[in-house]
Amino acid sequence: MISDIDTSATSKHTIPVIDRMMDLLAALEQREPGMTISDLTAVLKQPRTSVYRILNTLQQHDMVRRDDAGAYHLGARLLTLASHVASRASDIDLVAITQPFIDQLAAELGEGVKLSVIDNEGILVLAAAQGRREYALTVAPGQRMPVHAGAASKLLLAYLEPEELARWINRPLSAFTSKTVTDPKRLRTELARIRRLGWAQDKGENAPSIQAFAAPIFTRGGKMVAAVSVPFLTGTETARMEVIRMAAIETAEKISRAMPA
Repeated sequence: MISDIDTSATSKHTIPVIDRMMDLLAALEQREPGMTISDLTAVLKQPRTSVYRILNTLQQHDMVRRDDAGAYHLGARLLTLASHVASRASDIDLVAITQPFIDQLAAELGEGVKLSVIDNEGILVLAAAQGRREYALTVAPGQRMPVHAGAASKLLLAYLEPEELARWINRPLSAFTSKTVTDPKRLRTELARIRRLGWAQDKGENAPSIQAFAAPIFTRGGKMVAAVSVPFLTGTETARMEVIRMAAIETAEKISRAMPA
């Protein structure tokens, strides 16, 4: 009886238009190819004008986006918000701790820098710093990356417990380029090597024109919680690549030392 009373009282203090907005976002979440206004009108059983107004408002705030075919998708702003949720899900605010370090690394190298974590949905770029060097690659927080392709992704996998690792790699793995490792046995060998080295390299596994180095961040207790990575263009000179690799490792070590006890 108490539960029924609480539910009834709560429903009296909600805003119907926000309820409809959440229903719309939930519908888009379930339909990866996107949905048109007609699709949403049919699913939500709402007037077309109401659906259009909600979509237009959400689009202005980058909560949804419209593709060239007229279908709507979840927007980049939702990913950015999700990154802050992931950051605060534990007692450690990784963004607050790491942002000054990755900003400094980006300034020193002139390259973009990413901070990535692994959560229940996969690899998430939690924070980023933009490079000012010519041809520096643009990076942005909130991005989702392939779980098995890329320096940061492989590094994060390499430190998982065996059961958790199996959950991610004992499934069909997509090939994004000829360099992508899709065989679980080969991937396990690569991850074991990464753990021995203490850093990871992307030789064009996610995009043929992009490579990267990544290094791990640990808590004071020795738990690996995030990866710092620096992407750069394929064709970068070997000496320059070594500078990037060492800078990523040194920055990750500095962040690890700055982690709270």
